Amino acid sequence: MGNSVKPAPAPPERPLPCPDGLDNDFLAVLSDYPSPDISPPIFRRGEKLRVISDEGGWWKAISLSTGRESYIPGICVARVYHGWLFEGLGRDKAEELLQLPDTKMGSFMIRESETKKGFYSLSVRHRQVKHYRILRLPNNWYYISPRLTFQCLEDLVNHYSEVADGLCCVLTTPCLTQSTATPAVRAPSSPVTLRQKAFDWKKVARMQEDPEGAENPLGIDESLFSHGLRESIASYLSLTSDDSAPFDRKKKSVSLVYSGNKRKSSFFSLPPYFED
Repeated sequence: MGNSVKPAPAPPERPLPCPDGLDNDFLAVLSDYPSPDISPPIFRRGEKLRVISDEGGWWKAISLSTGRESYIPGICVARVYHGWLFEGLGRDKAEELLQLPDTKMGSFMIRESETKKGFYSLSVRHRQVKHYRILRLPNNWYYISPRLTFQCLEDLVNHYSEVADGLCCVLTTPCLTQSTATPAVRAPSSPVTLRQKAFDWKKVARMQEDPEGAENPLGIDESLFSHGLRESIASYLSLTSDDSAPFDRKKKSVSLVYSGNKRKSSFFSLPPYFED
């Protein structure tokens, strides 16, 4: 009998392609192509492209924002999975994309680390772009802070999208989320003009207490109030109904380690994350 073929080692984790492909799996343009020095660019930096075919070093793709279809070399794009996992770009290009106009605070991406092969980095736009190394345990779980581990990168993203938990800010939206087709411009609605006397908030309060009453204390056609305005009035009244009630604002949770001491109690911040 012939020698049995030993199976190849499993490749690094790669997410399965997303079935809808249009929004979550795409190509991100890293630089204008062609260069403006040669001709007017067909695709511009930050555009999202949907793959039509792989031509071996070149991609045939269509822009999700302009609808233009053309070829582009692989070195000018990065493959993106799940909308936030970027493959094929380094730290400098990550910063360029995260600093594009209209990019929100907290926009982020996960990319392959340049300084530590086989690991990932989380890049986040804050006052400046911050980079955090994502380490991997022998059991293939991930972590940024060693006190908190995640079975997969998606769990990590979900957690830090809810609470900063030591990062510079909460993750808000994947990088290039704004780089989609320009939404249709909504026609501005005609403003409603009220030719009535100024509001008397005390009368509004009585109207709220008896909304079904036959008498209208303001003498205003209630059909002129939009649902949003009524909600705003209700919110105002709920805040001013009891001036003596204390204002309770919930603070964002901060992860702290408590060190008990009979003489003195103190709090210490957790160890800083590894910045990449």
